[in-house]
Amino acid sequence: MFSPSQETFLPCKCASVRNGTARVDVPSAGDALGNSVRLLPLQIVKVFSEDCIGKVVEIPAEMTARDLCQLLVYKSHCVDDNSWALVEHHPAMGLERCLEDHEVVVQVQASMTSESKFLFRKNYAKYEFFKNPLNFFPEQMVAWCQESNSTIPPSHLLQSFLNSSSCPEIQGHLYVKESSRKAWKKQHMFLRRSGLYVSTKGASKEPRHLQLLADLEDSNIFTVIAGRRILNAPTEYGFCIKPNRVRSEQKELRMLCAEDEQSRTCWMTAFRLFKYGILLYQNYKIPQQRKALLSHFSAPVRSVSENSLVAMDFSGRIGRVIDNPVEAQSAALEEGHAWRCEEDGQMFFSLDDGATKFTDLIQLVEFYQLNRGVLPCKLKHPCTIVAL
Repeated sequence: MFSPSQETFLPCKCASVRNGTARVDVPSAGDALGNSVRLLPLQIVKVFSEDCIGKVVEIPAEMTARDLCQLLVYKSHCVDDNSWALVEHHPAMGLERCLEDHEVVVQVQASMTSESKFLFRKNYAKYEFFKNPLNFFPEQMVAWCQESNSTIPPSHLLQSFLNSSSCPEIQGHLYVKESSRKAWKKQHMFLRRSGLYVSTKGASKEPRHLQLLADLEDSNIFTVIAGRRILNAPTEYGFCIKPNRVRSEQKELRMLCAEDEQSRTCWMTAFRLFKYGILLYQNYKIPQQRKALLSHFSAPVRSVSENSLVAMDFSGRIGRVIDNPVEAQSAALEEGHAWRCEEDGQMFFSLDDGATKFTDLIQLVEFYQLNRGVLPCKLKHPCTIVAL
């Protein structure tokens, strides 16, 4: 299933490609009187896979991160489980972030340095907070901006972030890297829709005690890689607020450090929700809506090789061919249900009632060729790696 922007890569009447601009014949009403030609600008983007192999693709200037991921999934012949992501990686600064699905790839690339690059990899947790919000927002970190001792009920947690008229905030201690020094200072912070604030007097949230540390609208939030080694950070759970105008100037970056992984995830998730709001929820729902739409129109199609197969019964000591069509269909349905399990609306294959699950049958077969029995612990996500 292609989105409109992906159809640019399908066969078309292309006269030439020169200087990043493709001369493409576009059918129009004027074709009846004469050939009408429109110039569609194309941009070069290089994307690296997890095994560090790069692939150069030509994309339309308006292509989004979601559409590019869909294109790479198609070109790489990998399973499309809506968990692929495009990662903006800055090795010199030790920063990386997953692009939001609606972001325009070319615009992001324009703000990157020559050393920066795009990575194509899995991110199962990109929208996990919509499914399990309580795991992402500890009760003691979420409150209302104007009330000193008021917490948000769990049932209204996500709604408070998505509703632009509400004023929730994330509060807690963070380590802040001081400008032009490797020293870190522990301070009380408040994250609101208007920005990240530091309290100049303990944990006070009075306006006169709050100082704006970073703006959300013209910035993006990144995970800090190897912060302890590069920045002498106090913990491993660093993140950074980087203004969009900044390319490589370290002094313009707001380096922060949390006490643990849960609190870092809370700060970073809240930043995304404050910045994009309901747009994130729409991004989350699009794959589910497409899946529901396809389920109404799609029908199983048998290939030529499948038509040459026969149904077999291996329940006894000797296998036998099932000649009765009714019995064959019943066996196929029984086998299909036995091998399949559903979780969060996604279908998986499993031989042990979901203890070990796979996104496709090839993974299942290869796993049991290499392993005897089930794993000693449950996998949180199916493991997948793809080479571009």
